[in-house]
Amino acid sequence: MAKATMGRSRFKIQRRLGVELPGLGKAGALERRPYGPGQHGMARKKLSDFTVRLMEKQKVVFNYGLRERQLVNAVKKAKRVKGQAWVDVLIVALESRLDNVVFRANWAPSAIGARQLVSHGHISVNGKKVNIASYEVQPNDVIEISDKGAKSGNYLQAKTRPRISASPACLLVEKSGEKEKIKMVAKPLADDIPFAFEKRLVTEYYWKVK
Repeated sequence: MAKATMGRSRFKIQRRLGVELPGLGKAGALERRPYGPGQHGMARKKLSDFTVRLMEKQKVVFNYGLRERQLVNAVKKAKRVKGQAWVDVLIVALESRLDNVVFRANWAPSAIGARQLVSHGHISVNGKKVNIASYEVQPNDVIEISDKGAKSGNYLQAKTRPRISASPACLLVEKSGEKEKIKMVAKPLADDIPFAFEKRLVTEYYWKVK
């Protein structure tokens, strides 16, 4: 019952935001009901500028499975990088997270499932076990999954019903014996974000954060 409730919640989140968020692992939210949840979901209403910016920021929170404080800290770190638009730096950092790389390679059906694989010690980077989901994968890093991880429900579900149709160009996924391995061949691009996204709105939402 709890699993069914979680599925409905993920549908509601995507319908409320008006976009499919792959990281939530629940596809089809907008196919039958392309409007917000609730009895007033079909009614068109004027949203305030703040609400529009908030909704855009929430896409990032929910797709990557972050808490608000985690995202704020990531924004602060991105703003310290000079010579680039900080929102682009932010997206590249989020796409480089180990849990996201595991998800984008179709090793887990959702961002949460990928985080479980990492936190349970099933993922190694360059031959060393890494159980920190926010670990930032670098170009030429090689990611592998343990034998136990390759038999887990998360991995098997992702292999049977991939949530992502294709991995981004920065990731090379290839066979390694009976399993697969991932190599990050280049830094992700800001355009690799896997859902419709208005950078300007997030820039405006966090303009006071330093």
